[in-house]
Amino acid sequence: MSWWWKGAVGAAMATSAENGGSKNFQHVALIIGVTGIVGNSLAEILPLSDTPGGPWKVYGVARRPQPPWNAEHPVEYIQCDVADGKETSAKLSPLTDITHIFWVTWANFPTEAECCKVNGGMLQNVLDAVMPNAPNLSHICLQTGHKHYIGPFEAFGKIKPHETPFVEDEPRLDVINFYYTLEDIAIEACKKKQGLTWSSHRAAVIFGFSPYSKMNLIGSLCVYAAICKHENVPFKFPGTKAAWNCYSVASDADLIAEQQIWSSVDPIGKNEGFNCSNGDLFKWKHVWKILAEQFELEYVEFDENEPYVSLTERMKDKGPVWDEIVKKNNLEATKLEEVATFWFADVIFGFECMLDSMNKSKEHGFLGFRNTKYSLISVIDKMKSHKIVP
Repeated sequence: MSWWWKGAVGAAMATSAENGGSKNFQHVALIIGVTGIVGNSLAEILPLSDTPGGPWKVYGVARRPQPPWNAEHPVEYIQCDVADGKETSAKLSPLTDITHIFWVTWANFPTEAECCKVNGGMLQNVLDAVMPNAPNLSHICLQTGHKHYIGPFEAFGKIKPHETPFVEDEPRLDVINFYYTLEDIAIEACKKKQGLTWSSHRAAVIFGFSPYSKMNLIGSLCVYAAICKHENVPFKFPGTKAAWNCYSVASDADLIAEQQIWSSVDPIGKNEGFNCSNGDLFKWKHVWKILAEQFELEYVEFDENEPYVSLTERMKDKGPVWDEIVKKNNLEATKLEEVATFWFADVIFGFECMLDSMNKSKEHGFLGFRNTKYSLISVIDKMKSHKIVP
């Protein structure tokens, strides 16, 4: 693990050493969405002995029972539906030692108004349960993304997004957005408790491992590649020519977790919104070649003369095929709809690139980066090692 941080991080680590021993926790994290794509990374990184601000005690909250690929992390797992206020209060209010909340979950609904109501309500439920009972609560970390700059899915094509590269000081768009709702709730909570701070982390498309993620693009492409191989059909890019050729940025899930931890322990990272991408550029045509190599498929160039067919359409009847693949390769028992979010791939591959700037993050002291190629291969390796794909 490499840390590219400075300032208060070193002091935090020194204090951790003075406290002595892993049992004397300096900070206590509550990860809401611990089985998600960034939550799983936080669950892996926070308990490590060299993580800034540590040693950390970690609670992890998710709606479903803990899956085997997440159970290897030293986290106190709490199964809880945070959309249920009574259940949230019953299960989280006894956790009086929480110092940091990492909000890395979301719920998707047909309209943004519903997304604002439900996601805002979930965050408020957690804060209502934790704030009165955890006197040392000091920071709220929010996971958001590029929709901060382009608007919600339902507004695509209806409003003018900010121009790329996105920078953090752009004003909010004149449209409802549950990312704005989350920030407003966190900021309001900080006004009510002295010393409580917040940060938001605006990722690009995330490269990370979690079969439970609602927007796991690389996991979905791994599933698509496995189906193409099983059926012995060409591994075709299910997007537009513009998406195939344009420059793009990605966000490694571990890098996002590192930035969130940095903002939680370094004073200069508090009460700010930060972009979080890997720091390099790529084209999907290059990613396609790596995916083909990793799954022993022939690389197929994009053919603009072929009619566009979405990935959702290509995969609409492939549930039984996936069942065959799982059985044949002795994989973890999953259904296609559990491990693939083809609709999200269609969103990403239907538009030209969205670039962001990491200048603010670097100027504030977070110098982390990732090589997107190696990030991609790492996700594929995890998908295979946990027997999600063959």
